[in-house]
Amino acid sequence: MIIRWESEHDYVLVHVHQDMFGDWIFVRAWGQIGTAYGGIQHALAEDYTQAMTWVSDVDHIQGLRGFTRVLETSDDTPEARDAVRQLSLLDSY
Repeated sequence: MIIRWESEHDYVLVHVHQDMFGDWIFVRAWGQIGTAYGGIQHALAEDYTQAMTWVSDVDHIQGLRGFTRVLETSDDTPEARDAVRQLSLLDSY
């Protein structure tokens, strides 16, 4: 699952997926739209429920900050592959 929120200049992106060991990984990236400024954080969730609780928390916080949800998709769509590619670029800075 990939969800992206945006404001006028900033974005937050969350990627929840299972790794090859079956663990649930929660990735949160943030930054300024169109720049390399930002950060990325990876967290290992105890289970899917905890990962979804974290997603709910981020959704609530971004809503309070005036961000709008602009993307919600599963991992196997072209939009998801593009979003993960952007995460990989951010991870290399």
